[in-house]
Amino acid sequence: MEKKILITGSTGFIGFNILNHLAKNNNITIVLRKKNNKIFDIVKKNKIKIIYYNNLNQLNNSLKKLRIDVVIHCATHYTKKHSYKDIYKLNYSNILFGNLILENFKHLKFKKFINFTTVWENYNGIKNNPFNLYAAYKQSFTRILNYYKSVDDNGKYYNVYLSETFGAYDTRQKLIRVLKNNFRKKLTTILVSNNLFINVLNIKDLLKALDILLKTNIKEDNYLAINSFKLKITDLIKYINKVSNKKIKVKYLSNKVINEKIYTYKILPKWKPTNSKLKDISNFILN
Repeated sequence: MEKKILITGSTGFIGFNILNHLAKNNNITIVLRKKNNKIFDIVKKNKIKIIYYNNLNQLNNSLKKLRIDVVIHCATHYTKKHSYKDIYKLNYSNILFGNLILENFKHLKFKKFINFTTVWENYNGIKNNPFNLYAAYKQSFTRILNYYKSVDDNGKYYNVYLSETFGAYDTRQKLIRVLKNNFRKKLTTILVSNNLFINVLNIKDLLKALDILLKTNIKEDNYLAINSFKLKITDLIKYINKVSNKKIKVKYLSNKVINEKIYTYKILPKWKPTNSKLKDISNFILN
């Protein structure tokens, strides 16, 4: 059944994949501050409405005219180590923008609000222990989300916690993509340790999780959408070198064990990753 869906962050890695996944069978609205060639083909071929805005007042007026079944909130501004110049963007993208959408819940009349956030809100498995300022902003938005959850009797609110992701259309400087690019260019990748463990999920599996949230009546809650195992980076390198004629070049800076714990929210019900095995990660790098 076709749904009216508002997607934020549609030009980012996760948002763009979600837009591409849902565009054919749903009535999609996206929000942009300026034209973006990246999404031009998808917009042209499907029923997608674009709200352009220059400031939050203009956006607020546009939102009041919308009626939406589901909000999928992917908009974010990420920086691992911030400077003074990052503070405005961190605040605007991770707090103000999403807060404005939540404030319009009575006008939008959405039945579900799906927010993608980071396991770094609870760094190393410790509750309310943000890893950096970015994670602190994401945690602050989670608390704002919980407020609207308490005053909205009609909508369901979902917080979906993610670790690392990889897959099609990725332009970020993330580990799996860096390994892929360096492998193609025959460059050496410098890794912090040969005892590095990461939890990394294929975007295909995240889209399966989203489908469950959209199509089933799951209880509103905080959920994990992460891989079922942690990948040891040396296992990945050994596997690639075993199955490929061309060797992957890496340099390790230490033997330090880096294996961050993930806070134990529930795994999303009725969902299991099937495209994020060692072989899948290797194939992404090699192809």
